[in-house]
Amino acid sequence: MTYPETTKGTTIDNYFGNEVADPYRWLEDDRSSKTEDWVKSQNKVTQGYLDHIPYRDQIKDRMTKLWNYEKYSSPTRHGDYDYFYKNDGLQNQYVLYRQKENQEAEVFLDPNTFSKDGTTSLSTVSFTKDGSKVAYAISEGGSDWRKVIVIDALSKEVLEDTISDVKFSGLSWYKNEGFFYSSYDKPDGSELSAKTDQHKLYYHKLGTPQKMDEVYFGIDTKRRYVFGYVTEDEKYLVVTGANSTSGNELYVKDLSNPKNELKCIVDNFNNDHAVIHSRGDELFVSTDLNAPNKKVIRFNFNKSETVHWKDFIAETDNVLSISTGAGYFFAEYMIDAISKVYQYDMRGKLVREIALPGVGSSSGFSGKIKDKTLYYSFTNYITPSSIYVYDPSDGSSKLFKKPKVGFDSSNYESKQVFYTSKDGTKVPMIITYKKGTKLDGNNPTILYGYGGFNISLTPSFSIVNASWLEMGGVYAVANLRGGGEYGKAWHDAGTQLKKQNVFDDFIAAAEYLIKENYTSSKFLAIRGGSNGGLLVGATMTQRPDLMQVALPAVGVLDMLRYHTFTAGAGWAYDYGTSEQSEEMFDYLYNYSPVHNVKKGTSYPATLVTTGDHDDRVVPAHSFKFAAELQDKQEGENPVLIRIETQAGHGAGTPVSKTIDQYADIFSFTLYNMGITDLNSQVKN
Repeated sequence: MTYPETTKGTTIDNYFGNEVADPYRWLEDDRSSKTEDWVKSQNKVTQGYLDHIPYRDQIKDRMTKLWNYEKYSSPTRHGDYDYFYKNDGLQNQYVLYRQKENQEAEVFLDPNTFSKDGTTSLSTVSFTKDGSKVAYAISEGGSDWRKVIVIDALSKEVLEDTISDVKFSGLSWYKNEGFFYSSYDKPDGSELSAKTDQHKLYYHKLGTPQKMDEVYFGIDTKRRYVFGYVTEDEKYLVVTGANSTSGNELYVKDLSNPKNELKCIVDNFNNDHAVIHSRGDELFVSTDLNAPNKKVIRFNFNKSETVHWKDFIAETDNVLSISTGAGYFFAEYMIDAISKVYQYDMRGKLVREIALPGVGSSSGFSGKIKDKTLYYSFTNYITPSSIYVYDPSDGSSKLFKKPKVGFDSSNYESKQVFYTSKDGTKVPMIITYKKGTKLDGNNPTILYGYGGFNISLTPSFSIVNASWLEMGGVYAVANLRGGGEYGKAWHDAGTQLKKQNVFDDFIAAAEYLIKENYTSSKFLAIRGGSNGGLLVGATMTQRPDLMQVALPAVGVLDMLRYHTFTAGAGWAYDYGTSEQSEEMFDYLYNYSPVHNVKKGTSYPATLVTTGDHDDRVVPAHSFKFAAELQDKQEGENPVLIRIETQAGHGAGTPVSKTIDQYADIFSFTLYNMGITDLNSQVKN
């Protein structure tokens, strides 16, 4: 491979007396023409390589055909209408429809008309309690910065000027008069990469200019993440403040009197708390205080000190997620990453375990307190997500929408296994493959992982993975430490000075797949995005012999400087920072992918992917990593970077771009496993 030349600068940083070179610092400037030229030249080389793979178009055509089926969301009632999302098949963005009972559905908002290339997407949509007005947010080019538009829900007439510069925010109405939202001040420098670390909660009153919006929280007290929402009965405003992605303060304001102040319920960041329901003076809170797997407590607003908190739904051995609707609480538990759901009444009494359609993941069971029926979805790795309507009075479920996908799931199976990590910890993994697959070590296999931020990987269907399975591929997902599958202890076991546990778990998963002959190093690819991109980068630099292909996507790859970009400093609970202590610097430096590429090492064939509008994990991470690999790679395995334009961290990416991207990823993967004839591979 002949790669574009990447100029080396002379920047050197000093950490606790340790000098660290950063030769590609200039690639952090996303507004420079030099960086733009580098991106263009890298994409040209990458596309030139991919164009020579003989079956790339064949993969794209099959994926396009599979993708082309109607997809629906569960409906929600606002005013006299049921609103739901639908995609006819290959539309770049889902369309929001509405429907009155016994009438035809009509288009309410079509984000495919927002831009010519489909890169402007619809994100948060919030209705007033009576359904008469709606505020909706749009993202342009995949950025986390949003614009908010307010319309009359009946006429769809725009009611006022667009609200701009909104980021990491909900939209929560109070009566019909206005709504709460969150944002940062626009940063100095690039809005796509400069640091943003003081989040504020605003209240926007309809009919007034945005510059008059009142700051409700965050003007004096610096917080990186601030969110506010009004309870369904519109009696309380709930505000959470946090400096990292774990642990938050909790404040509540009684809105019945405008003179009331925000009342501090929790004044520290040691635990996670969220108000999930209110009833008169009583508040119900999901918390992990003295309950690592979470529980629900209740207290009187006038006696809110923790000494007065009473258990409502007690902690169990499994991780709890809670929702409410139709006058009930619904407790979803993860048992080895598989869903179990239980229904409780308003007194905290167990009503029943809900009979789910199978073994997999459920979501939903939420709605307004007056709803008579609720909706939920069910899926696993081989079952497309179907929607069910649930009657909480008798516990019965009826199928509401089942997609018609051109994928025969009966030909495939998923198997959960438990393997042993380096320190003896048992880790679950679900392996999915075509029935009758020979375990001879010759199966192209993608091992996927995340392992961070208390996020759990539960079984779900995707066309992307279905395409891989159809090609005879094995798809394995490991539930690594750092995730939330087994509660706070499992999360904490993969953070800061224990982060290596995550990489060890992933390496052990790969070794298990090889030992059990699902695959071999020659036919193994590792893949992950964001924090999972870090996982791939660290694993491939620590064990380059273990896999044939590495696919780091939108990865956090420069661990010494991640906290200096956008909201990255908020990730310190999981990572720590290079400025925190010499011990933390040493630990980060010893696994940071950008800093651990060694000259003369043969690394796996690598396709780095990122987006030029990613303002969550800025593309400079991927740029630097690709430059280091291209400079130091030994041998013939290619190191390429694919930089999507007008795309961000992933949310809102048009379907057309997604199909193109995965056709490139899969063709690159198979080609570098030595597979030249896709038809023969599919038959196998």
